[in-house]
Amino acid sequence: MSRTLALPALAALVLLAGCATPPPAATETAGTEAPEQALECAQMVTNSGGLNDRSFNETSWAGMERAQEELGIEANVLVSTSESDLAPNVQAAVDTGCGFVLTVGFELEAATAEQAAANPDVQFAIVDQIVEAPNVRSIVFDTAQAAFLAGYTAASVSETGIVATFGGGNQPPVTLFMDGFAAGIEAYNEAKGTDVRLLGWDPETQDGTFTGDFENVQLGQTQTQAFIAQGADVILPVAGQVGEGAFRASLDAGGTALVLWVDNDGYDTLPEEFRPLLLTSVLKNTEDAVVGAVSDALDGTLSDEPIIGTLENGGVDIAPFHDLDARVSDETKAELEALREQIIAGEITVESPSSP
Repeated sequence: MSRTLALPALAALVLLAGCATPPPAATETAGTEAPEQALECAQMVTNSGGLNDRSFNETSWAGMERAQEELGIEANVLVSTSESDLAPNVQAAVDTGCGFVLTVGFELEAATAEQAAANPDVQFAIVDQIVEAPNVRSIVFDTAQAAFLAGYTAASVSETGIVATFGGGNQPPVTLFMDGFAAGIEAYNEAKGTDVRLLGWDPETQDGTFTGDFENVQLGQTQTQAFIAQGADVILPVAGQVGEGAFRASLDAGGTALVLWVDNDGYDTLPEEFRPLLLTSVLKNTEDAVVGAVSDALDGTLSDEPIIGTLENGGVDIAPFHDLDARVSDETKAELEALREQIIAGEITVESPSSP
């Protein structure tokens, strides 16, 4: 029997998995021919978090490096370290004469749209944001689907019955994780008759706890200390490098809280000392999506077809439990697999105002 686990308010945008495009797939829509030399080189512009953010800048660049190796294009990156770098770096990327420009993150929406309008023969792509233009491919991920599984897992392992989340900023790519996480906790409570509480995010008001920063690790540490003081024993930071502070706070408290990572598998990208605290990671397959976008542009055809990562096409998922595998019961693992299949089949829809 089909059922919908909708968030309590503003749940107007339903998962678009049926029209999602798998990250590696090639599509052509606009049909406008770019210059033949368009993809001799490709440029990437990071957001203000810099390149080695253990998050989407890093995985986007991994995709560009793969494209260079596999597709024979020359890849280059312009690193933004502050908000004032963003628009100048996109301009500089265009000025190189390369036919493909990738921008990463919510902050680069305006600069991408402006340069795309001024340079109609250049293929642009942007990660984690939708820009509507005939020569811009939006690379987005329905992370609420995977965060739903993470929330269910977090609720299942919590011993205090209190879990928490915080974001770097109240932005759709951030709150999409938080909405899915809240829905997964709600699903666990409905299935088990429990009352696991979530601190840091209210899906009804679409407001919660934000550090206002994606780089200052101390902010994440301070916020996590406050959550631990309130009894939280599982924490989901959606804040780039700031999230590392959650691990620091838990270590200082004797490993009181488990932590979830986002965007990539933190087991591979974070310091090894954090591994005993890492429950899982909410994954976005940004690397494959970027390679796919570059590959699609190689023939010189401009496209505005969005790339939408879902559970169905492998664009999102949760990572293995690694060192904490024994903390997740076999019963919960079986339930997670069943939930994954129900989401893919459309029997469960995870809704959020920030859904792509």
